[in-house]
Amino acid sequence: MSIFNIEAKDIHSKARAGLLETDHGLIQTPIFMPVGTQGTVKAVQQPELDQVVLAQIILGNTYHLYLRPGLETIKIAGGLHRFIGWNKPMLTDSGGYQVYSLSGMRKIKEEGVKFQSHIDGSYHMFTPENVIDIQRTIGADIIMAFDECTPYPCDYAYAKRSMGFTHRWLKRCIKQFDDTTGPYGYRQIFAPIVQGSTYKDLRIESATFIAEQDRQLNAIGGLSVGEPAPEMYEMTELVCDILPLDKPRYLMGVGLPENILESIALGIDLFDCVLPTRNARHGILYTKDGVINIRNAKWKDDFSAIDESSNSALSRNHTKAYLRHLFQAGEILAMEIASLQNLSFFLWLVDTAREKIIAGEFDAWKKQMVIQVSQRL
Repeated sequence: MSIFNIEAKDIHSKARAGLLETDHGLIQTPIFMPVGTQGTVKAVQQPELDQVVLAQIILGNTYHLYLRPGLETIKIAGGLHRFIGWNKPMLTDSGGYQVYSLSGMRKIKEEGVKFQSHIDGSYHMFTPENVIDIQRTIGADIIMAFDECTPYPCDYAYAKRSMGFTHRWLKRCIKQFDDTTGPYGYRQIFAPIVQGSTYKDLRIESATFIAEQDRQLNAIGGLSVGEPAPEMYEMTELVCDILPLDKPRYLMGVGLPENILESIALGIDLFDCVLPTRNARHGILYTKDGVINIRNAKWKDDFSAIDESSNSALSRNHTKAYLRHLFQAGEILAMEIASLQNLSFFLWLVDTAREKIIAGEFDAWKKQMVIQVSQRL
């Protein structure tokens, strides 16, 4: 059964506008997904995500939610949607990236990964099977395969060995997913992940293997981990040319506004990144005219709107001078306004890209916007 309908394609690139169907609603693509690691998008309430940011789907993280509040609490609540009060689609990543980032606190073997909790040092084991079970219990609409995300740089032998783990674990994930059902009565979509670091032959092998599994959505992992942007684009294009055209493609952990625009042109449909909220908490704002460090003294007496070219009431109602004052004073409201600004901008960016694809104007608009949104103001 197809869950994805392509509505329009750009004639000058591989960009496309589509509709992704989930049991919690339709998602218009291309789309950016705010990251709600621990059941919350930091500094932003769920009604604001819905009504100000206009988010269509958000993320949760399996590793963090498994450790705290724990599966029993989430199950009693009726799943993560009910626990956090979010009625739109959600995606959970498998926790693999977080486990592997623990470095000395984990051990990878064929069975899975044994790791220590960063909270209390207790030992746990993630396997392809129990990661599927955990995500079933959390209850996201889209759940991810258990994989190993390689670092950058990464030598060839390690990347090949890691890809082998990812592929063998994927087969076990698929069996567990196909042999089980979710506990809350709605459909869940399973997505495998392409790996292979920045080695062309490994990426081709992995993308071919993932395409052969014939799942409803495919993801690309192991990019935006420190490699130069041209390498990221090269690997993304290579993989997109192999993955099925009629299924949505999710580029994990990307990224900067210009990265998103260039990747849409390569055929990517879904994005996520902590960058909009993380940088917001440090006073870095993304606007249609470029990037602002609102802590700089140049904004002290600037009473223009945060994003003058925005139609958002949020951007119009607060001035740069006021937001700078809030940061200087250490007010919590500073992080909330900045986070809302950045997330609203990212959602505006992908929504406008979609409009331009449908209108046949994407290519020229993208070239202009890549320059515009990446400049420092």
